[in-house]
Amino acid sequence: MKRFLLIGLLLVTTSIIAQKTEKDKSDPEDSYLLLDVSFMNDAVFMGRRDSIAAPYLLPSIGYYDKSGFFGDATVSYLRSSGDQRVDLVYLTSGYLFESDPWSGGISATAYFYNEESYNVQSEVVADITGLLSYDFKLLELSLYVSSYFNKNSSPDLFLGAILDRSFYALNQHLIIAPRVSVYAGSQYFYEAYYSTSRFGNRKSSGSGQGNGQGGTTDSGTEVTSVQISEAAEFNVLNIELSLPFQYHFDQFIVSFTPSWAFPQTSATLTTETETFKEELENTFYWSVGLSYWFNTKKN
Repeated sequence: MKRFLLIGLLLVTTSIIAQKTEKDKSDPEDSYLLLDVSFMNDAVFMGRRDSIAAPYLLPSIGYYDKSGFFGDATVSYLRSSGDQRVDLVYLTSGYLFESDPWSGGISATAYFYNEESYNVQSEVVADITGLLSYDFKLLELSLYVSSYFNKNSSPDLFLGAILDRSFYALNQHLIIAPRVSVYAGSQYFYEAYYSTSRFGNRKSSGSGQGNGQGGTTDSGTEVTSVQISEAAEFNVLNIELSLPFQYHFDQFIVSFTPSWAFPQTSATLTTETETFKEELENTFYWSVGLSYWFNTKKN
């Protein structure tokens, strides 16, 4: 069971856009396929989001081998009132290990964004993520490290610490796993996003042209260049509380995850006409999903 809780946590931290389900099964040595369809009401990354909500329908398929290797493919279909399109496809592969009380994994993800995407991660092309967990019985501590690679800008380095605890009910069919996460890192991804998607630089002529958090400049001038003073600095970026629920029956899993993001370290933005500090806002967002798994081979 612990291995599959780790799978869900690794996929969450690998791509925080998609809150994947976490799976429990009786024989953790089996290889299996996991089919999932989820809905997320907004795209939030490191506490940052666009002023226009980006709700996603997220069908995915993953193969998890008993050796520890896995692969997962996800399509993110944008379901906003003004835009209906495939906004992102991302592919993840990696390796998981478990040696009680230690567990962990490493993964690599490639991102393929629609050129009109206004997602806060839309300039990210790939990431490499590692996760190491230690089970203290009362709580489990996970340490997270990741490097995100951006178009036409320097890569970002992120570090995180995650504390969680699983509680079981209804004859262990229901799992409630409250989680506290703290993430720190650089903001090159955010600078690239501001330069291409925020203010007057929207890639799309559709509803995505609304102003970003902080709006247009005071003078209303279209921005063509944006710099963030803190982009190269290593700062705490987000503190997040989440309360995942999973209900398991037969080979199905129903999941619901409410999350509260408390972004830290407001960016100081310099445009061609002015310098100002953005106002970050706390964000509540959620995801709901349905998964089905089946074994592909036995010991």
